[in-house]
Amino acid sequence: MLPETVAPLVSPPVGRTLRPRDAAAIMLLDRSGGDVRVLVGKRSRAHVFMPDLHVFPGGRRDAGDRLIRWSSDIHPAVLDRLKAGCGPRATESRLRALALAALRELHEEASIAIGTVSAGNNALPFLPDLANLRYIARAITPPGHPRRFDTHFFALFADEADIDPMDSRESRELEDLRWVNVNDVSSVTMPDITGIILGELRENLAQDPSLPFGRPVPFFHTRRGRFIRDVF
Repeated sequence: MLPETVAPLVSPPVGRTLRPRDAAAIMLLDRSGGDVRVLVGKRSRAHVFMPDLHVFPGGRRDAGDRLIRWSSDIHPAVLDRLKAGCGPRATESRLRALALAALRELHEEASIAIGTVSAGNNALPFLPDLANLRYIARAITPPGHPRRFDTHFFALFADEADIDPMDSRESRELEDLRWVNVNDVSSVTMPDITGIILGELRENLAQDPSLPFGRPVPFFHTRRGRFIRDVF
């Protein structure tokens, strides 16, 4: 089910098909009140891809993400799901780098550090803690768009990471940071796919509010011009 407010569907421009690049996004969840809230921010209008829309913190996986040291590893059940979705040729280093990219982007875009403070010899000022990340969904941007990403969506409860929701700060990449109720996002305008992924999160929370590790993961992509939802 789509949220009440989503960006209108438009026909992508015709042109050469770009190869999607690995990317990761994170749904940071605040369950301290009666309802679960998720952190979103508005992409600058200067962006070519999804300008002026509210999204989850995230971005493409950088080559250096494989080299980031971490304090706690990704949950084995989450790693198994990543392997199932990305295939046997995907190395554990590449799969772990997706999770590291999500936490790096969260820090760059919202100034939130998930992990322990590190004084040196690391690409980040902290050692990322991957242990509590849940793997929620995967989506590939359809052909014809000016940017294409193969995005892996993770979720994390703020209290499990000892994060104060008030600590988030806007950046040049994400403005108007907000904690919105996962059941009512009418106050923001989201891309269609962001709304779809949020719908998957709502269903998971309804089935089990603890978001167990290793649940089946939906995979959204296009095949012969049709929008497909697979599960792995």
